[in-house]
Amino acid sequence: MLDINRIDKYLLIQGNCFDKLKEIPDKSIDLILTDPPYNLANYSTGNMRFEWRSDINNDIAKWDETILNPYDLVLDFKRVLKPKGNIFIFCSYNLLGEFHKAFDSEFDTFQFMVWHKTNPVPNIRKSSFLNSCELIVCCWNKGHTWNFTKQNEMHNFLEAPICMGKERIKDEHGKNLHPTQKPVSVLGKIIQIASNENDIILDCFNGVGSSGAAALSNNRKYIGIEIEEKYITASKERLNNLTN
Repeated sequence: MLDINRIDKYLLIQGNCFDKLKEIPDKSIDLILTDPPYNLANYSTGNMRFEWRSDINNDIAKWDETILNPYDLVLDFKRVLKPKGNIFIFCSYNLLGEFHKAFDSEFDTFQFMVWHKTNPVPNIRKSSFLNSCELIVCCWNKGHTWNFTKQNEMHNFLEAPICMGKERIKDEHGKNLHPTQKPVSVLGKIIQIASNENDIILDCFNGVGSSGAAALSNNRKYIGIEIEEKYITASKERLNNLTN
C-alpha cells in the first residue's frame, strides 16, 4: 500500500490505473481530478485534409479505442476519497449518462460543469455546431470542501481557450504529444474551488501531467497514474521544472 505521508511534492506511478488505484489507501485523497478516455473512437472521421490549408487534427488516440466503463472506477474513487473530498471528471456527451448511472447513487450530490472553449477546432464545412463545450462530472458528500464566498462565483461554467503555443507539450518532432491536453487555467480553477493548500490531488489518467502542474502551482501535492511511458517521461520533466 502506498505511503501517502512520504509524498513531498508529487508522485508519478506508471501502470494501469485500475490496478494501481488498489495501492492507494482508504480516505487519503482530497480531490480526484481526472480526464479519462471519452469513448469517441467510433465517431472519429480522422484528420480533415484540405488543398488550401494544413490538415486539421481530428484523430482519436489509440487509448480511446478501449471502452471505459464508469462502474469500473466508482468503488475505488469512493474508497480513496476523504469524507470532505470532491471528484471532478472530464467527460463527453456520450458518457454523461453512464457516469450518472454509476456515481449518482454513491454520493450525496451529482452535478456537472461546462468548460466553454473560446478557440475550438473550426468546422470548415459549416456542417454542424463547433465542439466548443466539454462536460465535467462533479460529485461530493455533505460537508465537502467548497471555497466559494460569493453567489456570482458559483456558476457551473468555465471559459478558457484550449492549450496553445508554449503550454502544449511537444514530441521530438515538434508535434503535440497528447491529443487532449487540458489547460492549466481550467484545472487550476477547479483545484482552487474544491481543495485547500497542501491537499493531495489524484489524477489516475495523468496524461502529460496537466493536473499535476495545476496542483503544484496552487501549493497542493499530486499523485498521477499513467500507463504510457512517454507521458510519464514528459510529466516528470514538466513537474520537475516546477519544483526546482
